[in-house]
Amino acid sequence: MTVLPAQTPIPVLVVLHSADLPPDLESASPPPVLTRKFATRRPLSWPGALPGADALLVWDFTIGDAVRTSWPAADALRWVHTASAGVDRLMFDAMLASDVVVTNSRGVFDTPMAEYVLGLVLAFAKDLPRTVRLQGPGRVAAPGDRDGGRLDGGGGRRRPDRRGQSPRCCARSACGCGWSGARPGPGCTTAEELPGLLGDADYLVLAAPLTDRTRGMVNAASLALLPPRARLINVGRGALVVQDDVVAALRAGTLAGAALDVFEAEPLPADSPLWTLPGVLVSPHMSGDAIGWRQSLVELFTDNLARHRDGRPLRNMVDKTHGYVTSGSL
Repeated sequence: MTVLPAQTPIPVLVVLHSADLPPDLESASPPPVLTRKFATRRPLSWPGALPGADALLVWDFTIGDAVRTSWPAADALRWVHTASAGVDRLMFDAMLASDVVVTNSRGVFDTPMAEYVLGLVLAFAKDLPRTVRLQGPGRVAAPGDRDGGRLDGGGGRRRPDRRGQSPRCCARSACGCGWSGARPGPGCTTAEELPGLLGDADYLVLAAPLTDRTRGMVNAASLALLPPRARLINVGRGALVVQDDVVAALRAGTLAGAALDVFEAEPLPADSPLWTLPGVLVSPHMSGDAIGWRQSLVELFTDNLARHRDGRPLRNMVDKTHGYVTSGSL
């Protein structure tokens, strides 16, 4: 058993969770660490979570309200880690004004999300949703009756190869290569420049962080700039788009389709028109979920926990003035 010098305090870690717990957290955590667990499905326990804690793991990204509610009791907190890439639910005023360091789980979901997006692009291009709907004896169209799309811009129409527009970007991303898109950050196209990229887009893919600059950036005005053949894919945050404007564009036929993994309210209400609109694919915030993702989250967190205990730089430090991890972070 590792024994720290007497003058070094034992870190007190609080884990806020909902239904499930981080797998094998105790066995993976660097000793000695005192861990307290609080289930957020019991709201009355939240205010008792933070007193004396200097580290907080937000295991369920949807429970930022628990942190906000408990914040007045955070008398020793120095570090908050969230088991998600997005940190928008933690960017409340008291957090922003504090010296508390926030880190996220950037890197765990990147490749699975890129693969998911590529799968959606291929599904749209080859009209797989309609194929599934027509599946059955005597229902599938005869060969030659339905021509699938192409990702290379072929078929008699040349498309300008502009940044952030080509589906090939998703393919390169899924293979681990970099690509530029419309998102805030150093060296990238800004959200304000998004309208200039839309005129020739076949697919508009949203994976940006939710900040004051990106909230509602896809709205009636930006959707009107897309060609009618375009499809929208959102794997970022639901509030990146004005959902009613997307529904209106789909109904009007000015948007060919949409694949939505995130929504303004989650889970998506049963009476939402998105369930039944043609050309729409709905999934339950799962684009980054791949086999082993929970264990990867724990490995990233426990590495940071060891760094926190030893006073070393943390991975994925969030720039709270921007609301995401900047390129300069370890």
